[in-house]
Amino acid sequence: MIAFDINPRLEGDSYPVADLGLCAVRLMKDANYPWIMLIPRKNDMIELLDLEPLERIVLMEEISKVSAALKSVTDCEKLNVAALGNVVSQLHVHIIARFRDDPAWPDPVWGAISPSPYVDDKASHLISDLRDALNA
Repeated sequence: MIAFDINPRLEGDSYPVADLGLCAVRLMKDANYPWIMLIPRKNDMIELLDLEPLERIVLMEEISKVSAALKSVTDCEKLNVAALGNVVSQLHVHIIARFRDDPAWPDPVWGAISPSPYVDDKASHLISDLRDALNA
């Protein structure tokens, strides 16, 4: 595993799923939406342009790989992909599975409703399914 500093808020708001070549893959602690974060495992990354050109290509490939895994596991209708960083500046990319009946549809998920915790073993099952899909 590559040692890097993860912002405490990103760490506290998510569960670890896997490490890819560049990014740590994490599941947001919000059962309202299957929501993944990719965090490049490099220190002092704020903007996409802070990555080296080849790392940006790797990031796009990892976004695609995780998006495909999330779509296969959830059978979602739409994927939202965003890198905002207005609250936490550390570079991270959100990949959110969206459904026409989710609480925020068709609007963005941010601020739509309060996060809902995963109950029972739903988070661990989703993490296991995502790991299987990423390794397929």
